Amino acid sequence: MFERFTKDARDLVKEAVAHTERTGAARVGTEHLLLALLDREGSRASFALTALGLDERREPVRDALEQARRRGGLTQAETDALAGLGIDVPEIVARVEDTHGPGALSAEPARTRWRGHRPFDRAAKDVLTGALRAATARGHRHIGDEHLLLALTARPGLPAEVLADHGVTHASVTRVLYGDGEAKAG
Repeated sequence: MFERFTKDARDLVKEAVAHTERTGAARVGTEHLLLALLDREGSRASFALTALGLDERREPVRDALEQARRRGGLTQAETDALAGLGIDVPEIVARVEDTHGPGALSAEPARTRWRGHRPFDRAAKDVLTGALRAATARGHRHIGDEHLLLALTARPGLPAEVLADHGVTHASVTRVLYGDGEAKAG
């Protein structure tokens, strides 16, 4: 599949791996793919994000991802659902971090020296497969970073929720990339 990736898509995957290494995570996750997308300039995906007004909101998106990481990867919707059951996730996070330090609930292991390639977690693999499906559904022979953005916004989870909270949805990305006609059909 990677042979069909454009240079932009390959660079995005490399940048996601670099984000993974900087955070000390054992696996590349969807949040790393989104962080790499936020760093992109001059590509189809960055064009779509800029057209949707995300330029001014990239830092709040990064902050939302960091807050979710500190909550052990829980999305805001999951946090709200737990609050409905009387579970105060921010209070739990604060107590655990008071005792064990910032980021103690992070799904990532403590920073360790990692040798070799970091594998992709199941969700990130699903995004790569979704990008292939997005490309083939449109008759494209290549997989670009725009297809990765489409796959991230189509798959339920933290990246889609954070992007939607900032006005970027699968439908809006499709509309910007391909026009209204394909947004309805795609």
